[in-house]
Amino acid sequence: MNLEIALTLLVIAITLVAFIREWAAPDVLALSILCLVVVLGLVDMKDMSSVFRNEAPLTIAALFVIGGALESSGAIDHIGRLLRDRLSGNVRWAILAFSVMTAFFSAWMNNTAIVAILLPVTLGFARSKEIPASRLLMPLSYASILGGCCTMIGTSTNLLVNGALRDLGEKPMTMFELAPLGIPMAIAGIGYLAIFGPKLIPARASITGSLEISNRTSPLHHLLIGEGSPIIGKKLLETPLADHANGSHIMEIRRSGARLMSSLSQIVVQKNDRFLVALHRRRGGAVKSDAFFQELGAQELSTVDGIVSELVIRDESSLVGRSLAKSDFRQHYNCVVLAVHRGGVNITSQIANIALEPGDTLLVITALNNLESLAATRDFILTDTTEDTTPGAKFKKPKAHVILAWTSLIGVIAVATLSDALNRVYPAIPEVPIHFAAIVGALALLWLKVVTPREAYSSIDWQVLIMLYGLLGLGMAMQNTGTATYLAQEMVALSEKFLPREYLPMVLLWLLFLLTLLLTEVLSNNATAVMMVPIALNLAHTLGIDSRGYIMAVTVAASTAFALPMGYQTHMMVYGPGGYKFNDFLRVGIPLNVICWVTSCLLIPLIWPF
Repeated sequence: MNLEIALTLLVIAITLVAFIREWAAPDVLALSILCLVVVLGLVDMKDMSSVFRNEAPLTIAALFVIGGALESSGAIDHIGRLLRDRLSGNVRWAILAFSVMTAFFSAWMNNTAIVAILLPVTLGFARSKEIPASRLLMPLSYASILGGCCTMIGTSTNLLVNGALRDLGEKPMTMFELAPLGIPMAIAGIGYLAIFGPKLIPARASITGSLEISNRTSPLHHLLIGEGSPIIGKKLLETPLADHANGSHIMEIRRSGARLMSSLSQIVVQKNDRFLVALHRRRGGAVKSDAFFQELGAQELSTVDGIVSELVIRDESSLVGRSLAKSDFRQHYNCVVLAVHRGGVNITSQIANIALEPGDTLLVITALNNLESLAATRDFILTDTTEDTTPGAKFKKPKAHVILAWTSLIGVIAVATLSDALNRVYPAIPEVPIHFAAIVGALALLWLKVVTPREAYSSIDWQVLIMLYGLLGLGMAMQNTGTATYLAQEMVALSEKFLPREYLPMVLLWLLFLLTLLLTEVLSNNATAVMMVPIALNLAHTLGIDSRGYIMAVTVAASTAFALPMGYQTHMMVYGPGGYKFNDFLRVGIPLNVICWVTSCLLIPLIWPF
């Protein structure tokens, strides 16, 4: 071991600790690691820019745009509702149906988007059939991962591995190369969830259920403070209007036609102030509106439909790291937060100063017609939509947009797949790389005005792209310094002490898959893939076997994070709405990890012989 290898191993150790301990946001950590390997001389400063030539993040960005068009057009949402309306209340059939649909769509679209679309549909079905939502939401997250393992574009990890293969001079993946492995694994995983899920997954209530919210609808009252009101001249927080013991929640204040954006503690009530107020308590018993408004000397002008709903904080939300008070939550989002669900615990007191984290679930009361505005912020994943709660509501996007969005995605897949196949038979036909086909598909949607430039930019998860670029530097350092070769040789040398050499390829395949699986539970799946691909490649070269099977093992294993709720972003999306606890994922996820491990390691030697 030389100094460069030792430094690279030190950087890997720092990376592991930084991601596990969450020292900073993943994109910040990844870029810091890129700069660190350059400062330490593990990657030449002139070569630093070469990571930005990798086409994987570019492909992912274009597919985000196409996926955003499918999401906004309501295509998948509509199919989900049709399925929901035709299903019975049998839990096993519901798990099977929603899991198959989720897995199918996640093979072509970003997993996070699929879960965000189907989350409110699944919750609506659970409410209508009186099924505990927890029984359906965990399979929804797991199925999105299983489906993503079936195609090259199923997850960002697959595309990142494909880009790494090009950079390392290896043959890139084809669109459906993973399918012979991913499809049987998905069938085995979904079968396990449908058969054993109702027994293993606990019937837990969501934050709404656990706090005994008996009535999710609540009218919001527009009030005018009259001339003789006894609260005029008083601080707002000292009036019955701001007393939560009455069940009174102030949504909005208008003065002289303009909204007051000040904190409630700074407002003194004046004549002709207008308030939008909700009267709601968790277990009922809020004051009677007529008597309460008469006591305040307020005139009720009108009412609007309100709803008690749950909002899940996205990873990329602008609220992450900020408190409700510092973000002026009520003023900016027209909501009042009743409780916060985090880590299986409902927090109902002193919530204004809690720094919000990704996956936190906020129980809010808001106007029904405000749900669309909340969704547009992309700060939240909604568990209710206007289509669920407003009779006769329809998608605003023209039906032609659904057709055009699907045509774009199918066109990208067809061009990338067919051009590759035809190029092998007729070399004169150029091979169209997936990144070029995806960019053209996204541009077509922009020219056809299926999405606007603003919608296209907002649909891209920039944190993922920045993180990918940063992590590629670590992979480059491992290759340039010979660290990947060193680790592979050490693994082979250690294994030879215990096993005959003819058994090494098979045994190391099982160990490689297991090591990748364990790392991806505590790291991001992309960070794991970046570290393990060079090791897998050099391990195969050291053994003198075809590297394809090992590469596919790492690609699939880097996505099979089922045992820990923080192991995959979609787990955190369903964690709060499902009312889960940490141990719930261990109980259900560990057997699923074993199923994927055994299934993959039995099939890989048959599909890609050594």
